[in-house]
Amino acid sequence: MAATLFSSTARVALRSGASATSKAGAAGLTFARGKATLPDLSYDYGALEPSISGKIMELHHKNHHNTYVTNYNNAVVQLEEAQHQGNIAAQIALKPAINFNGGGHLNHSLFWENLAPKNAGGGEPPSGALSKAIDTTYGGLGEFQSKMNAALAGIQGSGWAWLVKDKQTGQISIRTYANQDPVVGQFEPLLGIDAWEHAYYLQYQNRKAEYFSAIWDIINWKAVEKRFS
Repeated sequence: MAATLFSSTARVALRSGASATSKAGAAGLTFARGKATLPDLSYDYGALEPSISGKIMELHHKNHHNTYVTNYNNAVVQLEEAQHQGNIAAQIALKPAINFNGGGHLNHSLFWENLAPKNAGGGEPPSGALSKAIDTTYGGLGEFQSKMNAALAGIQGSGWAWLVKDKQTGQISIRTYANQDPVVGQFEPLLGIDAWEHAYYLQYQNRKAEYFSAIWDIINWKAVEKRFS
């Protein structure tokens, strides 16, 4: 699905940034002095085992996510220079890099919040209004998980599957997005699962269906409920 391109002047509700460590405050969309920064995690890298290995979490967070942050910041600086120079061609050429890397930052910042160790509530089923919406729309949590896993398995190449809420109707649905396209516009992202190979291959290799099944044991439904409400 095509996503709206980011603007260097876009304003988003953001938390203050901090340097990356293996354990710190809740992940968020973080900026410092106008630049995107890598959000800290609220759990240790190894805390999500056996669903996701500590090594995968470290590489995914410190390497992959941090690369999106770095490339996004560099592209924004170049875009500002091109705007100052009035170079329209350069501005257009930079938009895909801003969309891809900015989307990677947004998607992963939400993804870390989607997850929690089992001893901190990971895997506990949703409750309240969200649980009712899932029951009404999909017939139950198990049926929803099956449909979400089918959507993930159907992604060609790299991308994400999201549970989203329509901002106008309040209805929930499952939608897939290619590469790092973010959930923007009509829909509010509630729960996203990363289907890129770097999210699972070191541990599950080509058995991605096992990763899609195992991740439900560490989903932080409390965070999803907050977004839904």
